[in-house]
Amino acid sequence: MIAIVDYGAGNLPSVERALAALGAETVRAVRPEQLASARAIVVPGVGHFSAFVAGLRERDLTSSLRAAYDSGTPILGICLGLQAMYAASDEAPGEQGLAFFPDHVRALPPNVKCPHIGWNQLRRVRATRLLRGIPDDAYFYFAHSYAAPATGGEAVAACDHGFPFAAVIEQKNLAGVQFHPEKSGDAGAAVLRNFLESLP
Repeated sequence: MIAIVDYGAGNLPSVERALAALGAETVRAVRPEQLASARAIVVPGVGHFSAFVAGLRERDLTSSLRAAYDSGTPILGICLGLQAMYAASDEAPGEQGLAFFPDHVRALPPNVKCPHIGWNQLRRVRATRLLRGIPDDAYFYFAHSYAAPATGGEAVAACDHGFPFAAVIEQKNLAGVQFHPEKSGDAGAAVLRNFLESLP
């Protein structure tokens, strides 16, 4: 069973539909035991960083996600779900993320259109299982005003909008995409399929 983290907001129905179309069985996780028993965890994200971390705290899911990471459970973050894997964000000064990665999520600069909404291409930094078999010139759908830096070793593909940011991350049992695969057509479906096929 794939647990989709329900923190009280976000794009759960569209993520559920995208995974169901690939044959995955999912459950909306609102309790720690649902994460503990999951084969894999998807952390979707739409909304504000502070509302996201507050929703996790209220449901006692923060420590459960960290325990899942420590135990090796595969975790996929989408958009804000990727950003929450970092220590902090400009969007909510003083709020702590999951801190799987030490970097700080930054606001996109004022000299570019913000939010960054629409289709864009990726620049691959190194081999990544999430993009296996997907053409290099594929487009993905983005909708965000904040982004993680592309300088960390976890960034396997970058995108440019004001500055280079991490578009795809992979490290150990963690993976994340800044774009929305559930809204990215065939290329997005291929990303989700690659994640499912990589599960032990």
